[in-house]
Amino acid sequence: MSKQETQTVQPESENAQIDGLGTEKLPESQTEPETSPQTQEAEKSPEQKIAEMEAQLAETRDHLLRKAAEFENFRKRMNQEKQSSIEYANQSLLLDIIPIIDDFERAIHAGESSTDYTGLLEGIKMIEKRFVSQLEAKWGLKRFNSAGELFDPNIHEAVMMEKSPDVAEAVVQEDFQKGYMLKERVIKAAKVKVLMPE
Repeated sequence: MSKQETQTVQPESENAQIDGLGTEKLPESQTEPETSPQTQEAEKSPEQKIAEMEAQLAETRDHLLRKAAEFENFRKRMNQEKQSSIEYANQSLLLDIIPIIDDFERAIHAGESSTDYTGLLEGIKMIEKRFVSQLEAKWGLKRFNSAGELFDPNIHEAVMMEKSPDVAEAVVQEDFQKGYMLKERVIKAAKVKVLMPE
């Protein structure tokens, strides 16, 4: 036998083995293909698939119920805060009015124990002036005079009318009750006497 004939043929793959019959045997990892997720899914029984779907459905339903409960709690909390805001919206205004009420109480007590009506009148005028200026400066409430102005039905309410040869247009002669504006909006029309052209 020649030298070449005595050489053993090596397998092509390093992992290949020769069995007793002289045939090449591949490792198990190469002989059995891996099972894909699709194959595994196909191998599941209908009962297993139904059980998995029911579990997913239960989990989704539980998640949705939790979200619905969270939203309902949020809605209730917002409604409570809104109601609270409405109930206490005027708190700052009322805190500004309380000192004025105290001033009136002091003026009343002073009037009951004194005959100085001139001083009492001056005190009441001061309280009224302070009250009006505070409402205007802090809250935007303005009281407007109408006497001598042209009659405007948007801001005046005519409670008395009189014809006059001295006017060419309707003119407010007298304020019976002054009007009030909140910022740029009329919230109380002035009650006035109007002079009408003949």
